[in-house]
Amino acid sequence: MKMRRLLALAAVAAVFSFSSCQQEDEVSTPDQVSAQALEKISAMGFNNHNVQRVEGGYLVEGDIMLSEKDLSSYHEQTALRVGEAEQYRTNNLVSVGTTRTIKVAISSNLPSTYVAAVDEMVRRYNAENLKLKFQRVSSGYDVLFTNAPSGSSYLASAGFPSGGNPYNRVQVNSSYLGSNPGTSYLATILAHELGHCIGFRHTDYMDRSYSCGGGYTNEGASSVGAIQIPGTPASADPNSWMLACIGTGGNRPFNSNDRTALNYLY
Repeated sequence: MKMRRLLALAAVAAVFSFSSCQQEDEVSTPDQVSAQALEKISAMGFNNHNVQRVEGGYLVEGDIMLSEKDLSSYHEQTALRVGEAEQYRTNNLVSVGTTRTIKVAISSNLPSTYVAAVDEMVRRYNAENLKLKFQRVSSGYDVLFTNAPSGSSYLASAGFPSGGNPYNRVQVNSSYLGSNPGTSYLATILAHELGHCIGFRHTDYMDRSYSCGGGYTNEGASSVGAIQIPGTPASADPNSWMLACIGTGGNRPFNSNDRTALNYLY
């Protein structure tokens, strides 16, 4: 099956080109990524290949958002890595306590048919009986699913938690996905992005070759961390909901290893 990056429109083997000014005072157009920004992204431990300049910051590793504030506030790496194929989380997680309900909403700028996929995403998480619960609301949300800016070259994007709270926005490229991409397929994409919002890295973080095709790729630990989740397998897991790539139209409900990871954290 032809694989695509879960959040990138281009095939995995495609190479995006970026240019930047190498002068002492760097100048770049809004769509270009400066050499200084690439250096900071690399210093944080993220893969700085195929970085995209997007509204609000930079898209790295296919679907992870870094803001200008993230780049300017970086001081040193605090990453931990164990093993080479297990499931991974960031240093930053959502504060839960006994229980906590995360309220999610869907913007009116997305097709109405997407509501069913959000509901399926919520159902999948809540069926795991975690301390972290999810509820779709029309206002007062913690996480908003909204349309990606026009011309975006990714399927969806999100970021990682901060201050004990989930990342508050998932951008979905409805221009590419269309008005009816299939509930299970779209729910898989949305559940993946919500996974990032609550602190999950890609399951194939250390090696995308078995999931995305092509050569070995290590995403880099980054200052947000890439911490192995105890109890998850030390071998490749080709069916996890947090893999970086998925076949078009594919469906990945939580497998047993995903459930182990979810229950360990939440």
